[in-house]
Amino acid sequence: MQRLIISTVGTSILTNQINMGSESDWSDLLEARANDKEFDGGDILEAIEELTRKAKNKLYSDPEQKLINDDIDQIRSASAELNGIYGLYRDQLSQGNQDIHWLITTDTAQGQVSAELIRDFLRDNHLIVDIHTPKDLSTASTESFTNGIDDLLKWVDEIIPGYQNSDYHICFNLVGGFKALQGYANTIGMFYAHEIIYIFEGSSEVITIPRLPIQVNHSVIKPVQFALMAGGAWVKLSELENVPETLIFKVDDTATLTTWGRLVWNRSKEDLLSGELLKFPKLKYESSFKKDYESTQSNNEKVKLQETLAKASHLLMKHNGDTAPLKSDGGLLYEVYQNKGGIAHFRITQGIRVSCTASGGFLTLRRYGKEPDVNKNP
Repeated sequence: MQRLIISTVGTSILTNQINMGSESDWSDLLEARANDKEFDGGDILEAIEELTRKAKNKLYSDPEQKLINDDIDQIRSASAELNGIYGLYRDQLSQGNQDIHWLITTDTAQGQVSAELIRDFLRDNHLIVDIHTPKDLSTASTESFTNGIDDLLKWVDEIIPGYQNSDYHICFNLVGGFKALQGYANTIGMFYAHEIIYIFEGSSEVITIPRLPIQVNHSVIKPVQFALMAGGAWVKLSELENVPETLIFKVDDTATLTTWGRLVWNRSKEDLLSGELLKFPKLKYESSFKKDYESTQSNNEKVKLQETLAKASHLLMKHNGDTAPLKSDGGLLYEVYQNKGGIAHFRITQGIRVSCTASGGFLTLRRYGKEPDVNKNP
């Protein structure tokens, strides 16, 4: 069975090369500059370049020729992330030449260097590897970290279902990565992964934790409000009665989803958005639109439609019914047809459209379907 392996990446491939007898000041330097977005020369660049050279000398018998070191213990000692991956394959990386690897790193200069070293080494071992960097993910501030985790959740929810539908075995390798990221990745893994792997410090044996049978209580989720919050809206607390406080972040009399709330929503939305057509603020539905929706067979298409309706609803509420923000939104691309009596349309996906009319701060939705069909009879 093919596997999708998601590994959190820290900076151990750099810090493990530090000689604490003669280079202990480098350890302090890397920690102090951990959240820098780029290297500005001087001591930090000198340290990174030397530690990179040392790491390559551990991974390769000849770094220039990219000849892999045959001392597996030495390779595993170079990086926590590689220690986990070698443990997963029982020291035989060739077992993974059909698997897909993603390395999750921080949006920092040190994180990028570390992930690129690991990616290049695994590619030299003929594995399929890429890097994902959640935007702003760092410990520079609570806001940066929260934004980064939100971006990670969005990416996970976009990429993993496709692999699941293709019968991939999903594995989270959490041997590496900094502790704050590991904590969230562990929770995310409990929802999305088939298994999570760890290695105790100083060991080479993989510890495997199977996915826990987590059940989401749908009764505490208000579909319209949660869809709006997932799209960026702040919803009045009066509309969120009986929603657990762990799922929402409150400011004054409004709230939006916490990271945990977004995770719960992501795991629930397929059931909640593939059923009946929800009534979103600032949107009205003609019978022709309802008929088009009801004739849709794909649950994925229904979910995508209702997520897009939530987004349009949020923008209309935020801007008092003005459609200009829908025009400038790169996903919706709202546009009025020429010579069709003021009828407009916006995009759901590349080939799917909704036609509508705007009046009194509301959008009245007319048709939903493939772009040529909607354009022909909007």
